[in-house]
Amino acid sequence: MPPSSETTATLPPDVDLHARPAARFVRTALGFRSTIAVAVGDREADAKSLLSVLALGAKAGTTLRLRADGDDGPVAVEALGRCLAGLTD
Repeated sequence: MPPSSETTATLPPDVDLHARPAARFVRTALGFRSTIAVAVGDREADAKSLLSVLALGAKAGTTLRLRADGDDGPVAVEALGRCLAGLTD
């Protein structure tokens, strides 16, 4: 069973996770071999699927849970956390 890594990240106060920011997030996720999930509350999405990420409807200031299962999981969740923190509208 591959190792799992998990963290939380908060969207900047002025950025919703709509098309452009979500696409940047998904592009970052696609750079890793791990299976990556992003969750808001009880809703979870495949972080490598733009439509799934958009369906979360994450608004500015929302805390997201990031989980990566795979050898590069720790690096993936760290990179995705930085990506979310650096998003601009």
